[in-house]
This record gives sequence, C-alpha cells and structure tokens, in this order.
Amino acid sequence: MDERYTLPVLPLRDTVVYPGVAVPISAGRAGTVEAVQEALDGDRRLFAVAQQENVDDPVPEVLYTVGTVARIIQTHRVRGGVQLLVQGEGRAQAISYEPDGEGMLRAVLLDMSRQRSTDAEGPTFQALNHELRERAAELGTRRGVPAEALNQLIQGVDEPGAFADLVAFYLELPTEDKQALLETLDDEQRMRSALVAVERELARLDAQEEIQARVQEELGERQREMLLREQLKQIQRELGDENERDDVEELRERVGELELNEEQHAEVERELRRLERTSPQSAEYQVIRTFLEWVTELPWNIRSEDKIDLALSQQILDDDHYGLEDVKDRILEFLAVRKLQLERIEEDIEEEQVEPAEAEEAPAEADSSPVGGRGPILLFVGPPGVGKTSIAQSIARSLGRKYVRISLGGARDEADIRGHRRTYVGAMPGRIIQGMRQAKSKNPVFLLDEVDKLGVSFQGDPSAALLEVLDPAQNSSFTDHYLGISFDLSEVLFIATANYADRIPAPLYDRMEKVDFSGYTEAEKLEIAKRYLLPRQEKESGLREGELILDGEAILAIVQEYTREAGVRQLERELGKLARKVARKIAAGEVENLEGSTDVIRELLGRPRVHPERMAAADTVGVATGMFYTPMGGDIMFVEASVMAGEGGLVLTGQLGDVMKESGRAAWSFARSNHGRLSISEEALKGREVHIHVPAGAVPKDGPSAGITMASALVSALSGRKTRRDVAMTGELTLTGRVLPIGGVKEKLLGALRSGITEIILPRDNEADLEDLKAEVRNKLVIHLVDDLDQVIDIALTEGESPAPRAPAKTKRRLKAKATA
Repeated sequence: MDERYTLPVLPLRDTVVYPGVAVPISAGRAGTVEAVQEALDGDRRLFAVAQQENVDDPVPEVLYTVGTVARIIQTHRVRGGVQLLVQGEGRAQAISYEPDGEGMLRAVLLDMSRQRSTDAEGPTFQALNHELRERAAELGTRRGVPAEALNQLIQGVDEPGAFADLVAFYLELPTEDKQALLETLDDEQRMRSALVAVERELARLDAQEEIQARVQEELGERQREMLLREQLKQIQRELGDENERDDVEELRERVGELELNEEQHAEVERELRRLERTSPQSAEYQVIRTFLEWVTELPWNIRSEDKIDLALSQQILDDDHYGLEDVKDRILEFLAVRKLQLERIEEDIEEEQVEPAEAEEAPAEADSSPVGGRGPILLFVGPPGVGKTSIAQSIARSLGRKYVRISLGGARDEADIRGHRRTYVGAMPGRIIQGMRQAKSKNPVFLLDEVDKLGVSFQGDPSAALLEVLDPAQNSSFTDHYLGISFDLSEVLFIATANYADRIPAPLYDRMEKVDFSGYTEAEKLEIAKRYLLPRQEKESGLREGELILDGEAILAIVQEYTREAGVRQLERELGKLARKVARKIAAGEVENLEGSTDVIRELLGRPRVHPERMAAADTVGVATGMFYTPMGGDIMFVEASVMAGEGGLVLTGQLGDVMKESGRAAWSFARSNHGRLSISEEALKGREVHIHVPAGAVPKDGPSAGITMASALVSALSGRKTRRDVAMTGELTLTGRVLPIGGVKEKLLGALRSGITEIILPRDNEADLEDLKAEVRNKLVIHLVDDLDQVIDIALTEGESPAPRAPAKTKRRLKAKATA
C-alpha cells in the first residue's frame, strides 16, 4: 500500500498542471498565498488541483480529487500577490481536504502511477506515437510557433506518455476535458485522446481558413479591419445562428412600411443594398444608415385630419387676437374653401358607391391634385410686435394641424434651405426637411419667420432656394440635396413673415399672397392690454386678481408716455415692470393692493421716456405740419422754411434722403414759376435764398410724401401767410403742381389723431385707403381730398386769422383698395 502524505493545496481556475510541464501561475487569494508560503518554508512542493467552478473561495466540494504534485521553481512578489513558476512532478489523488490556517487547505494524498504500454515496441504503439508527434508539429506550425522552438520542444520529450501530457497542456480545451486527460493513467489511451483533440483542433483551423478564404474572396481589396467582422458573419452563417435581427433588416422593415413612389423606392432600395455590403466599422456605413433613418422618419403619407368648424375657428382667432380683421377674414376664407373641397370630395365618393355599375363601364379619370387642394402661401407684412408669428399658431390650432416654425433671419447659405450633399462630412438636410420631420405630418402649418432678413454670401442665395419651396406649381416635387429624392410639400400651409416687403426679392415676393398687418391704434392697444397683456403679466409676477387695478386712463398713459411702437411688445414690458414693482410692495407688506393712477404710474415707472410731437401752439409763417410713417407707427413732423438775402439758392437740411431733397427742389421750382397765382411778389424772389429744414436732424428721412408739406411751408415763408396749425398733410408733389398718392395712410392718420390734429389733407387717389380706418376713427377726422397744390394752399394757408375747420370733401367709398407708395 502506498504511503500517504500531506501538502498545501494550490487551487487553480481554468488551468490544469500536468507532470513534466512548467506552468506560470499568479497567486492572489489569501489562502493561496498562505499555501505558497507554507511550501516555500518546507520542501517547496504543492498539490496543484483544478476547481470545478470558478469561485473566489475554494472549498473541498469544488476541487477535483486528482491533481499534480508540483514544485515551486521560481517566485516573484508583486502587489496583491505572488507570481510563481511551478514544475509538475507526478499525479496524485486527494483522499481528503483539511482546512489549515485562515484560508489554506491541506490535502491528504496518494501517488498515482501511470500505466505504461506493455507493447511499447509494437507497430501499433509506435504508429500512434509517430502520428501524435506529426499532428502536434503540424498544429504548432499552423499556430505560428517558430520551427526551431517547435523541434526543440518535441524532441526534448522522448517518453510517449510524457509527450501526451505536454500536448494536452498546450491544447485549447475546456477545463473538464483537460482534467479528463489528467485522470487517464493509461499512456496509450491518453495518447489516443490527445490525438483526437489535436485532430479536432486541426479541423477547426481548416474550417476557419476556409471561412477566411471565402470572406477574402467576397471582400477583395477592402480594408483589413473589416475582416474580423465579416468572419463573424460567416461563422454565424455556418452555425445557423440567424435569429437575431440586425440593423439592416430593421431598416428594411421600416422602409417597407413607407408609401413611396417608384423613383423614391428605387433610390432607397439601392442605399439599403449598399448598407448590406458595407462593414459597420466603415465611416460610409454610418452615412448610409443616417440617410435611411432620415427617410424612415419623414411623413411621406401621414396627414393631420382637418377639423374645420368655421364658428369655432372664428372664436379661436378672436380669443387669441384682438383686431386684425382683414387677416382673420383671409384665414376664414381659406378654411371655408378647404371645408367645401372636403365635403365635395366626400359627396363624389358617395355617388361612386351608389352607382358602381356605371363606374365600372366608365372609369373615372385620376385626380393627381393633393387631397383637399393645394395650401395657399401667405405673407404677413407688418411692423414688429403686431402678432404675425402668434396668429400663425392660432391658424394651426383652428385647423387642427401641426405647427412648425423656423427663423430665417441672418440665413446666408443655400444649404440652410436645401441641405448639404451627402458627400460632405457632417452633411444634413435643410431646414425645410428638418421641419417636416419635426411636424411628423405632411400638411402642417409651416411658419417661415423673418423672410425679409435673408442674407446673400459666396455660399449662395437662400431666397433663391425658397423659390421652389414657395411655388405651388413646383413644391410637389421638392428635392433636398441631402435626400436626393423628391418630397411633396404641396399640402403644407406656408406662412412667411416680414417687416419690410420691399426687401424681399421680387421673384420670391411674387409667389406669396400678401396680408398687411398695420400698427395698432391706441384704442386697440388699450383693449389688448386689458384682455391679454395685463392678466399675463399679473400671473407671471405672482399677483392675484384685484391686487393691481389699472383703469383705461392709466393704461393709456403708459401707451402714450412710455412706448413708441406699432405693436405691443414694449407695452407688455412696461406692464411687466409695473407688476413686479407692485409685487415687491405687496411682498414687503407695504400695501395689500394698488390702484394705478397716472401719478402712481409715474412714481413706479419713472419719468415719461417718450415725447411725441403735439400740435403746434399757434399758426406760424413758414412752418407746415406733415405726416410720416415708420414700422414703429405713424406721427407728425414739422417742416420749416426760412427766406433770407442771398443769390437765389435752396438749402435743405435735416439729414434728408435724395428723394426728399428732390421734393424740396420741385416745390421751390413750382413756387418760382407760379408765384403770381400763389400771392408771392416778384420782389420776394429776387436776391433771396431759401432754407428748408426738417427737425430731428439725427433721424434719417426720405420719401416723396413730404412734397406738399415742403411746398406749403415754402409758399407760407415767401408770401408771409401763416400756415394753419390744426391741419396736417401728406402727398407727393410734381413739378406741375399735381398731388400724387402715397402709402401708409392709415398709420399717418392715426399718428396725426394721436397728436391732436383732426383735419387732414390727402391726395384724392388715396380716398380708397380711408376704408382701412374704423368708423369711430373716421368720424373724428375731417379729410380734404385734393388734386393739386392750389387746393392745398387754399386749405392750409390763412389770409389772416385761422379760419374755422372746413367740412370734409365728399369721397366716393370703395369696398377695398390697396394703398400705393
């Protein structure tokens, strides 16, 4: 009976030590380090045994019973453990495992002897030994082991059983299979098992090389880094593991759900095939995939169902905006047309269903027009803050459509509209296609904000790119450079906004239907403040109802003394400032509520910052009252004329533009050529120089509408007759004395009324523009419609004292007419 002995246990994870083989081992667990130290203190021998399970705390139950007695050849201390080099000496069987110390195990062992072949010199055994050595050498060569090292390794072991142990150690086998070879004591049987394992490894390498050759044939000259990914595909194909869907299949399914025409489908299918042939590691793969994701996310045939209720739409527009009647009428007209179109389509479908037989005999002609007709393209033109952008949101809400807004202010690149071609790094679609993806609907309300502020640069003209977008005859096949396929924009309701219509290129302007937004009157601002602005600012400032009380007079004081604008943005800011100051007083416990009078408003908001022109205090020689219009609204201005000794020249000051200077010269020429009938003596023209000045010299001024005002001031100064202070005038003057129409009539009249002037001189051709005024405003004004300067002089100049205001000239009313400028 063999003698029993004990040794410290060296538990191994995923490693089996064979007799005669040197193995490097890293020991880091506390029990393992303790076992190593115990061996070093003794005869340097350990019992190296594999674990059945990969656990950190090895217990006897997870250790195999058969292992190898190994001797420590070399040690090296490292942080966290020790590096060992052990040499296997012989097989042993653990009778039992006993804990010793904190985590170390000791094994009670019995040596196990190999069973050598009884016919070691026989041809069968010798053939087995020779075949094993040949196959092992072939495997080493195919693994890339140098021939010299391989020969030295094979020839260094003569004994066949020891050589089988060496081969078993270097084979890539699971731990269970390696342990089975260790436990096989019969040399011949172990050699056969090792030979079978070597043959399997060689067969695996043959299969791998075959797969690699097939992949190489498919790839050709492609980049080397794609090879591993393609090998993986081939391996999965060989294994039949194709249950997992890849990205290409997912994209193919999403594309299959789209309703594309033949041309679109062909392009998308071509890109899908390219994606299948491209490695995911390639940069081109991401470019193609991003393109296909954009295609699948666009609303090719997804529409918002129009819910058209004219009464409800009227209510929504009235609730959201005060005034703007012309704009609301145009929107309701569009809704009415849309409703009729949809109803007629439904009626036609019902008739076709009632008479199916007739329909079969005479097939109906295909209707290629969009469902419900093409959407109009509207252009909202007006000063800032009058509600152009916000009413577009109300239109979308009244239609039940999605709303998309893009700001074009400062855009200078054509690619902002049409996108970049996919050949560029970081290419992406233009703002139009991006907006359609955001809307997720084929028929949204699409707002193109600040279209008059498009720029032009060396990168192209974005306004030219908009020509196709905003042309109803072309936008059904809009092609973005990034997509490269057409996209239908014909059902989109495009709304553009601008402050200045004359800054929009003529071809683009021609494609849109203009809707004018004029400035609000003081009465309209008062109503807007009461209904919308004040409640909103009270809520934002944390005030409850009744804590800030403003009557109409107080709000009007804010409008007149703290704002100068056509819209209401500055008014809302001032109301917000007032609400915050009231909130501070309430939070400090100074007051419970505040009733805002004019004095209280001035105390909280400070001194008035706006000083509008008011009617002159008295009739004056050489000073006439004109009217002007800016995007901030209308107002009055004074034109002063002075006559002095000189050489008959004309001086014009006040930072006047070329057109306004020409109006002054035309007035001077008319006065000299017609001095007789204008009551100007010939002596008044001889040796005299005339100076015409328009105050507010820091403000640039231009335009023809001050012609009759300059002429009136000039005639007044030359004739000595006073100009009436209660009359304001506007009109272009020709060299023959004719008065031509001008623009901005509504704003100019509102400005004059705000300044306290109620008697106005207008060109007769501007009579139709009076229809733009509300009846309550027209009733406060006395309008004189004139054809020539003689009529202007008769009304504006006095013979002595100022006469009483005259009755307005009879005007022929028209339903609607456009002002010409």
